Amino acid sequence: MSKAKAPQMCDPHAPVVILVNPQLGQNIGTAARAMANFGLSELRLVEPRDGWPSEWAVKAASGADWILDGVQVFERLEDAIADLHHVYATTARPRGMTKTVITPADAGLDMRARAGRGQKLGILFGRERWGLNNEEVSLADVIITAPVNPRFASINIAQAVLLVAYEWYRHEAGERVGMETDEAPALTPGLKMPDSRPATKAELIGMFEHLESELDAAGFFRSPDMRPTIVRNLRNMFERAELSDQEVRSFRGLIRALSGNRQRHKNRKQ
Repeated sequence: MSKAKAPQMCDPHAPVVILVNPQLGQNIGTAARAMANFGLSELRLVEPRDGWPSEWAVKAASGADWILDGVQVFERLEDAIADLHHVYATTARPRGMTKTVITPADAGLDMRARAGRGQKLGILFGRERWGLNNEEVSLADVIITAPVNPRFASINIAQAVLLVAYEWYRHEAGERVGMETDEAPALTPGLKMPDSRPATKAELIGMFEHLESELDAAGFFRSPDMRPTIVRNLRNMFERAELSDQEVRSFRGLIRALSGNRQRHKNRKQ
């Protein structure tokens, strides 16, 4: 294994991921990669079929080596969850047992609340082919089931880890989306305008008056009585567009170009 260190952003209160009887090292590695994407760092394996460590897992982890370096291996699931206060079992199939069933979104909120109270949490993920068996699910407190296409409900281990890990992490990320770098902060939701900003009201009004004066000159407003209504509709249309300062300048350049063509055409006729 490599000696890569865990990023500082890893939350020590984050849930433990437990893979039960994983069959392929590649799947363990991609699960570790999904964990790293969303701030989970502790991985436990129960009876990995091909043993541990695994070079295939290292290759598939794409640099999430600190997670693989810290892997704990257990022979029994009971031992893997012994120090945990609350355990979630992921499954796509009805189990016919009396247990609370929640979505990954609900699980994210529940995990945050429990972690805030100092509880140590674990999430169980089953085998590639058939998931967890009923005895394993019975050891959990809650079942997590994702709302997937019922005609094709099977998802692989990394996908399942990604779904649940994302719901855990997004409550910490808040309004941030994407990746923060040294050159630029993380994105926030909404329209992005590189090297620009929303137009001020003064800039918009200047554009409106410019457009309306040129429409007057072109004889667009054939009925004086309808002019206020048409002007109001035009202004409302542009207000809804939430133009940037650059877009206002571009539109005013377009108006000038059209009015200039009209004037040149008029001069040629004279």
